[in-house]
Amino acid sequence: MTVEVADAADWRLCAGATGLLRVFNEAGAIEASDVLVAQRLTALAKEPDERVALAIAFVVRAVRGGSVCVELAAVPEQVDIDDVPWPEPGEWQAAVAASPLLNSPAVLHLEEGLLYFDRYWLEERQVATDVLALAAARPHHRLPDLARLFPAGYDEQRRVAEVALAQGLTVLTGGPGTGKTTTVARLLALLAEQAELEGSPRLRIALAAPTGKAAARLQEAVQAEVDELTAADRDRLQGLHATTLHRLLGPVPRTSARFRHHRENRLPHDVIVVDETSMVSLTMMARLVEAVRPDSRLLLVGDPDQLASVEAGAVLADLVEGLSARGNTPVAKLITSHRFGASIGALALAIRVGDANRAIDVLNAGGEHIEWIDTEDPTTALRQVLVPHAIRLREAAVLGNGELALATLEEHRLLCAHRRGPRGVTYWNRQVERWLAEETDAPQWASWYAGRPVLVTANDYGLRLYNGDIGVTVLRGGALRVAMAGADGTAEFATSRLADIETMHAMTIHKSQGSQVEEVTVLLPPTDSRLLSRELLYTAVTRAKTKVRVVGSAEQLRAAVGRRAARASGLSRRLTQ
Repeated sequence: MTVEVADAADWRLCAGATGLLRVFNEAGAIEASDVLVAQRLTALAKEPDERVALAIAFVVRAVRGGSVCVELAAVPEQVDIDDVPWPEPGEWQAAVAASPLLNSPAVLHLEEGLLYFDRYWLEERQVATDVLALAAARPHHRLPDLARLFPAGYDEQRRVAEVALAQGLTVLTGGPGTGKTTTVARLLALLAEQAELEGSPRLRIALAAPTGKAAARLQEAVQAEVDELTAADRDRLQGLHATTLHRLLGPVPRTSARFRHHRENRLPHDVIVVDETSMVSLTMMARLVEAVRPDSRLLLVGDPDQLASVEAGAVLADLVEGLSARGNTPVAKLITSHRFGASIGALALAIRVGDANRAIDVLNAGGEHIEWIDTEDPTTALRQVLVPHAIRLREAAVLGNGELALATLEEHRLLCAHRRGPRGVTYWNRQVERWLAEETDAPQWASWYAGRPVLVTANDYGLRLYNGDIGVTVLRGGALRVAMAGADGTAEFATSRLADIETMHAMTIHKSQGSQVEEVTVLLPPTDSRLLSRELLYTAVTRAKTKVRVVGSAEQLRAAVGRRAARASGLSRRLTQ
């Protein structure tokens, strides 16, 4: 949604904007950062056509919004703003096509109406090429007995195993509770048995996820499934360890874009499983698939209906759409949910298919697992929920019991769409701390206090802490330490060693991806929020194991369910060619 900028001091306005850039900037269609990039590039290329500058500004805007490109002909409809001089689509595209910015070395690429920056154009082409090569690989191995690990009652999972055993790439999709982890664990047991039957060395298996929390969940879930298998299968799968994608690829100091493993130094693993693939950006997927050996198996697992990466790209959704159209598709979908009670599952399904009336009916029905708080001021209702949880967290922390504190942290999560504003994470984190100070002797002014839940916001390779790891500050021997739950298990750190940390009485829905907690409270943003979407609400609701509490009006719910978080990309088209 585009909002006209009326305040001359607004940070979104660029004082140096001229011509079309100024008109569209003042109308709220583009922001100052978009204008500045467009001005800089056109100045360097000596490009005088302001229509080209406007096109660049919209590419920057698109990337900020998570797209990897922009379809020029569709921009006027997508931006939905009146009384501005939109260039005629054909002439606009022709002006861009004639620009020196498309010459070698190219800054821009125009392909089938889609305008890209060079980086994303190259990465998209590379991902398509590498993915198709992996999908075309046909491993020649003795087929193990699928019925042993996928007997009657595992029909959906058996079909996934058949797909995975037949080709080098498998894209396994399904909502929460559909048995993705069960399928992965049993498939790994089959592949390990297959290697043993052929006299091969022990299978080298990598488990990875985009964040430390998602990696910890993956390892815990897969290990729980492996523990239910036979002794022989457990022996074959000893030592499984999940890690972040960054750590799997091997970070290079002082850069976040390059890794030790790449096309010239491939990963050594025979099987690579990546969970929560919906969170993987185009750039990270490019780094991953170029590092996979041609004879390795890559299993991408995730839910394409969830929010995409916070960075550019919606890779999992593109892979599902593009590869599903191919013969011998590597896409396998699990449908039947075994986790949720009927109410949470029904709510998630109604949101996923875009049925707002059904979603409201489920919320109105309520029950043990569903609660709807329809109020303009959620303060009183949220205090009744958040304060008791914060007090239980503090009690465990004062006792110095890090394991209990972390378990308590997993009992409830307040999820917000925004970081700032009256319905944002920052506001509610401070509000909980004020309430906690009123109820206990916790000092409101202290940055660190017993029971402070924390979230890691940047990778720290020295401490082996990764973006998305969570922890609780506990009292240990008179000093405060932070018990962190990461991909490598629970560890404790002095507060002075942790730099990129924020309080987590509330967290954004984006940050919650890859996690599951017992009870979730979803605070919906205003209807005019550009973040409010079907994918946002579906992601939030499906974080809960036993109860979902939605705080928002019917109008907000209808706006969320009816609005798709569309991202422009050419990847799915490339995969069908």
